[in-house]
Amino acid sequence: MKKLSLLLIALVGLLTGCVSDDENLQIILERDLAAIEKYVNENPIPSAKELVDNGTGIRIYWTSVSNSGKKPEVSDTISVNYTGKLLDNRVFDTSIESVARANNIFSSSRKYEPLRYPIGFGFTIPGFEFAILQMEQGDKATVIMPSLYGYGSEEVGSIPRNSPLVFELDLIEVKKIKVEDELP
Repeated sequence: MKKLSLLLIALVGLLTGCVSDDENLQIILERDLAAIEKYVNENPIPSAKELVDNGTGIRIYWTSVSNSGKKPEVSDTISVNYTGKLLDNRVFDTSIESVARANNIFSSSRKYEPLRYPIGFGFTIPGFEFAILQMEQGDKATVIMPSLYGYGSEEVGSIPRNSPLVFELDLIEVKKIKVEDELP
């Protein structure tokens, strides 16, 4: 019996070793998309506008549309307030002090202010940047992304590996790069 168990374990190890990384990513993506669909069905998001990117599985639900016409482009500096959640609606990070306090994640050693950075250089996770590039200054949106566009297979703080993520974004400012700013 012990030999059969060892043989079975070896066989399972051999078979799982035959699955390519691409196949594993596809399986994770399919699982994430099913979990996101379930989340959206159980947590309807009122929206003025929606975008579902079929290539990535990222969903954006605009809760407020500004029509400012000021859309960020790569290298523009943006300022955004955000709240990040897991699909169980547990908040794991925010730039808003009152939200941090209400969700017992407040840290006195941190500044709570809008995140400000030049977009397009990988300063944030891919799904976050993708969403910001779809928005205009003054827009507010809820973004839901598969784990591949979040932290992937990495466990980060209280975020388990392969976790789809939800972000509430408020794009406060888009500061355009001026040609004269680029010249020495």
